[in-house]
Amino acid sequence: MDTAALKKTWALAEGLGDEVPLFFYSHLFLSHPELRDMFPVSMATQRDRLVGALGRIVSNVDQLDEVVAFIQQLGRDHRRFEVIADHYGAVGASLLATLKHFLGELWTDDVAADWTEAYGVIASVMVEAAEASAQTSPAWWAGRVTAVEHRGLDLAIIQVRPEPELSFVPGQSIAVEVPARPRLWRYLSPANAPRADGSIEFHVQMVPGGQVSSTIVRSLAVGETIRLGAPVGQELTLDDGERERDLIMVAGGTGLAPLRAHLERIDQDWQSTGRAPRVHLLHGARLPANLYENRLFQNLAGRPWFTYTPVVSDDPSYPGRKGLVGDVAAETGELHGRLALVCGSPEMVQHTVARLRAGGIEKTDVRFELFTTVDDDSHAMHHHTHELQPTGLPQSGEGDRA
Repeated sequence: MDTAALKKTWALAEGLGDEVPLFFYSHLFLSHPELRDMFPVSMATQRDRLVGALGRIVSNVDQLDEVVAFIQQLGRDHRRFEVIADHYGAVGASLLATLKHFLGELWTDDVAADWTEAYGVIASVMVEAAEASAQTSPAWWAGRVTAVEHRGLDLAIIQVRPEPELSFVPGQSIAVEVPARPRLWRYLSPANAPRADGSIEFHVQMVPGGQVSSTIVRSLAVGETIRLGAPVGQELTLDDGERERDLIMVAGGTGLAPLRAHLERIDQDWQSTGRAPRVHLLHGARLPANLYENRLFQNLAGRPWFTYTPVVSDDPSYPGRKGLVGDVAAETGELHGRLALVCGSPEMVQHTVARLRAGGIEKTDVRFELFTTVDDDSHAMHHHTHELQPTGLPQSGEGDRA
């Protein structure tokens, strides 16, 4: 398999812009009209997500050993769309037809054979992982909404009771679909440690133009049933060895949710054992009203192991720390030896990660949710986990998540 040819031909196709996904979807839906109902009603936000993800994965098949776990997760994750093995053949045929159409004379028999082989390898990994997952867990969980609390006009805290029980660890994300927005899934992070009653708390802030987040905040009601995908992600999870390390946590907006889950778990451990790592949480917001868990963390600051610093960027009259939360975090003087967890918007993450690294924290000790390329050397596919994860087959209409 000529991986250089795969990369070259994909780069050429990718450079053609929207024409490529438009041709791909037209070919897919004309040849397999039964697949149309698996995608969102409006394809405007879907655009190049499927063909873009497939192209990047297949053209980097020489890195398969590095990303096999991710591809397996992608296969498991697509069970919630009712994707079956036969669908991979249809998608692959449309991908190859699209490349043939746009590459013209460059689409030789050898290139076609390489793409066919590479796609087959990826599809096989995904199918095998999905089939194995089907033996142990449902494709999706039904979650009954038990409480909705609004914090201001654009943020809601949702309590959900999954059935059957949905096991997760702090730092993971879960895809959510609400009844009013069928086939539009958005990734949310549980804001709590696992509870005895199995309930999960989500923090949802309206995203400008976001169909799912707006619907959840404005109209999701107690008693409704939403659908939940399997937990994914390991960027912000902590293994047993890391759970004892001192932490610096930096959150922007509802990027607070997965960090709050860790804090709840740490506090539970401290109350039962008397031991806890030192933790400094910095929560950045534009305005003081956006510090929506301020009272909770002010109370938690009475714990000997916990320090809390709220940071406001857009209100000069705010009496506390002002500026960008990444700058404040880098100036704490507490970076040496600590593990950093960062979650927020792509811009906030990019700035904070750069500031923490410049402040002397080891590169490997900065962990973050990655929905965009954060640094120039992040071309390896494992750095793009969250960029690709929500882009497999039919997918969400919003790129970011709470």
